[in-house]
Amino acid sequence: MKKPEEIFQILKEKFDKTELVFKTDIPVEPFIIIPALEIDKVCKFLYEDAELAFDSLVNLSGVDDYNGEKSKDDSGNEKMKGGTISVYYHLESIKLKHKILLKVSTERAKPEVVSVVEIWRSADWHERETYDMFGIKFINHPDLKRILMPYDWDAGYPLRKDYESPEFYQGMKVPY
Repeated sequence: MKKPEEIFQILKEKFDKTELVFKTDIPVEPFIIIPALEIDKVCKFLYEDAELAFDSLVNLSGVDDYNGEKSKDDSGNEKMKGGTISVYYHLESIKLKHKILLKVSTERAKPEVVSVVEIWRSADWHERETYDMFGIKFINHPDLKRILMPYDWDAGYPLRKDYESPEFYQGMKVPY
């Protein structure tokens, strides 16, 4: 069983040209920050390396960091300009009994992260839900489409912190 610090050192050696950051100064479990367009390469290594063998993607979830510039639109609704949206990956090696938390951040204006569905099939629905709720596009996802909201929903992404629920959808009043 490896500790997060050991896993980070292995990744630093393997991906020496990739900017990886190990965060331990916050009141949650330590995590490794990885560039959004490199996550698939790092995850593939974590999955395939016999010393690590991360065979399970336990959870993948989006988070609106709400760290951009806040402003009001013409209607007086608060909108966010700039800032980031993050995706967290909870990985576990069932065989070797260790786990790690990974984080990627992407710009709010054009949120894109590379899909890990080819590594862990369970990522399929997790990525679709994150796409549907936060608007993060998962590059190379085999079937990225809405999973919770109606297919023709165009009123934004419900879990973004600046989301305003529409008053009507297809002529029907939307209950709050």
